[in-house]
Amino acid sequence: MDEITAEMIEIDNAGEIIDEIMDKYGQEILQLAFSYVKNKQIAEDLTQEIFVKCYKSLHTFSGKSMFRTWLWRIASNHCKDYLKSWYNKNVFTTDYQPIYESSQYDSVEEIVIQDEADGELVAAVMELPVEYREVIYLFYFEDLTIKEISSITEIKENTVKTRLKRAKELLKERLEAI
Repeated sequence: MDEITAEMIEIDNAGEIIDEIMDKYGQEILQLAFSYVKNKQIAEDLTQEIFVKCYKSLHTFSGKSMFRTWLWRIASNHCKDYLKSWYNKNVFTTDYQPIYESSQYDSVEEIVIQDEADGELVAAVMELPVEYREVIYLFYFEDLTIKEISSITEIKENTVKTRLKRAKELLKERLEAI
């Protein structure tokens, strides 16, 4: 299934649809949640909650936007709500485990060098304030367009561009300091 449409979603097959949605978008949503919370277990919990919300809201999907955009908006808003929550502000967790998989390289040296560079970049991105981290992640890691990011985050396209520019400046400063 390439894209979920409003016509595909019926009460009778909602269970089958949600299984397909989880298979198709599960890893993306997990990585998106991780980009917000920087904690693997919390990202996994948020991902489950996001798919529960998606399941409960399937009947509201009208097809006016792409399904992926609709789902990402749910995920983005849910993660932002979590970041504002009492639990997040008052409960301390101590887990930082990147969930990105390494690519295959020809030699051990290349793996070590690439892992170090990737680690520095990911660490620098994760240190950014959430409004910058969000647009960097969506633009560079998920290859979304400015328009798609604007739709998902519900901010103006010019604001997305400004945040991307400022985030790149901050990343440049941090990476040059290393």
